Amino acid sequence: MGSIASPPCPISPSSYPSLTREQAGHLRHFHNLAAQLDGSWHHMGSQEPLQEFLDAYRYQLATMAYAVGVSHYHRQPLLRSVYKPLMRRLIHKMLCRDVWAYWFNTSLGGVRTDPSRTSLRTPWANPIARENIMYSGHLLLMVSLYAMLFDDNEFEKEGSIVFNWDPLFFGLGPEKFTYDTASLEKAILKEMERNGYVGVCCEPNMVFVVCNQFPMIAMRYNDARHSTNTISTLLPKYQDAWKAKGGMVRSNGLFPDAWLEVQDHVLSASDPGWTAWAAAFMNTWNSSLIRELYPKQSEGYLTTIDGETRLHPTAVGNAIRALVADESLPANSEATLAKARDIVRKANAPPGFPYSKPLLAYIVMWLSELGRTAELTSLLAYTDAHLNPTWEKGGLYYPRHDIITSDFKSGADMEMEWTHMDPFAGNAAIAYSRLNVEDGQKKMWEHPWTSKEVKERVWVDGVSLADGVDFLRGVYDPDVGEGAVVMSMKCWNESVRSVRVKPVVKGLGAGKWSVWVGGEFVRTDEMGKGGKDAVELDVEVSQEMVDVVVVREA
Repeated sequence: MGSIASPPCPISPSSYPSLTREQAGHLRHFHNLAAQLDGSWHHMGSQEPLQEFLDAYRYQLATMAYAVGVSHYHRQPLLRSVYKPLMRRLIHKMLCRDVWAYWFNTSLGGVRTDPSRTSLRTPWANPIARENIMYSGHLLLMVSLYAMLFDDNEFEKEGSIVFNWDPLFFGLGPEKFTYDTASLEKAILKEMERNGYVGVCCEPNMVFVVCNQFPMIAMRYNDARHSTNTISTLLPKYQDAWKAKGGMVRSNGLFPDAWLEVQDHVLSASDPGWTAWAAAFMNTWNSSLIRELYPKQSEGYLTTIDGETRLHPTAVGNAIRALVADESLPANSEATLAKARDIVRKANAPPGFPYSKPLLAYIVMWLSELGRTAELTSLLAYTDAHLNPTWEKGGLYYPRHDIITSDFKSGADMEMEWTHMDPFAGNAAIAYSRLNVEDGQKKMWEHPWTSKEVKERVWVDGVSLADGVDFLRGVYDPDVGEGAVVMSMKCWNESVRSVRVKPVVKGLGAGKWSVWVGGEFVRTDEMGKGGKDAVELDVEVSQEMVDVVVVREA
């Protein structure tokens, strides 16, 4: 008698989107960085040694967390046990003293942020108490995102966010500052109120538009989670406060860089950096304005010529904008670009600020959120061709390079092609731009996951990036038959023949669930009614992608 043929798999995993090699490599790099021992910051060192500038640890860690968030929410909602420990580890790193200790010195103030200052302030170590939204705002979004995505109240418990201040050779003894999500949010709201709702200071005396977007997104998640209405009350006050300062949009079409508290003066932007960064996250609550402004805000700084999008140094971008305004030249023209470069070259202006703003980082995040796929794809292709993409332990990053422009043909600084790479872009922002989707932040704002949704979701436990496996698919499709789980994995390490992983599929409804691994039928498990409560698997994963499919029978 012939053997009974195994039933064929009823669905094709390839019909579901898979992470690209680059996307999986970025997530692996996050894991590699987050897994370092505390105090080790390999690949994360910044231009400014005291962590005060824009490529500091806090910006890298926060943006990695946001990339983890959009990847889990939009691409792989099944893989809770993959994303949760990664985000938890990034939050742990964010709470390390290395990340926030800069504030003690920054709190002294100085003439660079307040030209009227003639003496320094008495410093304080607590990074939350006042000002410093450039840290506290990102931290609030990280812990709020964690709670929303994983229905975990760890940081909502009293005293769960701890800052230990105990310098070795100065001070009068250790200090400990404790918060939780609610008290952290309350501290930020108190500062917003103190400044008339125009926003919380980053550095002393300076309120930046961009840095205040992150805590407002966090407040939206917390409102959805706890049925409060903080953000709906705050946003009108915030908008009115900026109207009173002359409006959020300045005459050049860009958002203001900052408001000086003591001088009551608004600093207009002279480059697109903080406008792009703000727009990438303001798209959550002000999307119509963000999309309306994109052409004017990007003009000159980004050009698309013969199908290739290029990012230009600020001086070149401003020269293009002037040529468009004064001579009606087309912005996206090789001739206009050449003329603008010649203007900058002849001006031979001396370098200004000692550190270079991570402009590329802000631009690619902006393009990603607005779904400017052609421009983003072209700019990332340029980045991959010229800015040294590097693979290490299965992770993809772009190593730091401080020179802003050069001529690739001769090495002379003449053609002004972009070459700058900071660790914020190279470790985090480029990754974010690849893992995000169009309106990724906006969709999360409009529909944050509720506790009920997370509790009722089918999900996978028992696996993580620490297993040495990249997870390329991870979705539950309720519209296929009676429900289907699709998961695809691949071992990243070519020196290892294979690894074994033991995923556990949880949250399945009652009924019979059939399992296929690598296209081969494995078994059928009965869920509920005295049967199992999860499908437990033991899968060998090699360098060839293996698919796991679990389907409920009709």
